[in-house]
Amino acid sequence: MGTNRKTILANGEIYHVLNRGVEKRPTFTDKRELQRAVDTLKFYRFADLPFKLSKFFNLPHDERVKTLERVEKENSKLVEVICFCLMPNHFHFLLKQLQDNGISIFVSRFSNSYAKYFNTKHERVGPLFQGRFKAVHIENDEQLIHVSRYIHLNPVVSYLIETEILESYQWSSYPEYLKLINSQITDKELVMSFFKTEDKYKQFVLNQADYGKNLEQIKHLTLEDEV
Repeated sequence: MGTNRKTILANGEIYHVLNRGVEKRPTFTDKRELQRAVDTLKFYRFADLPFKLSKFFNLPHDERVKTLERVEKENSKLVEVICFCLMPNHFHFLLKQLQDNGISIFVSRFSNSYAKYFNTKHERVGPLFQGRFKAVHIENDEQLIHVSRYIHLNPVVSYLIETEILESYQWSSYPEYLKLINSQITDKELVMSFFKTEDKYKQFVLNQADYGKNLEQIKHLTLEDEV
């Protein structure tokens, strides 16, 4: 995964990453699956893990907490997750690569781990996601903040939920950006450095007119035609 692609994934650079279910099939069908995906995302950011996520979930609760604390303290990250959004049949990640092949390794681990969980639950076999994820390089700060907004608005733009309840959509990093939850998954400081307050970012995200004006400018960064 991630080989022979047009976009070279370089350390220190930021990319909009997307993949969807094979044949556009649903990949996250209920809250339990969405929570499992969030947990998978959080776990596999790190480079050297003591065991797979499935074994981690078999540990007693206290031991899981201690293990996560140890991993976060001692292990280096493959990627920084700047923002994310899980949708019924695809996912969006905004990732900064920290180690060689970090994005490819991270997305592969995320996809394979979650697919095993999903396939076991639904008694199916075979790939769950398309073979190669899409990745577009973020070229400047303006694109960074607009793509973060695009990702956070995805549930609204896709008519999954109404704008009024976007901040309660817990399967994206948007509630964390607004300090409504503390999942400790996202590295939001880079995006938030361009906004004085969380409310200013919220206004930016919900400013549909401005979003519409800028969509054409960043369309090649949104992978709109791939969803």
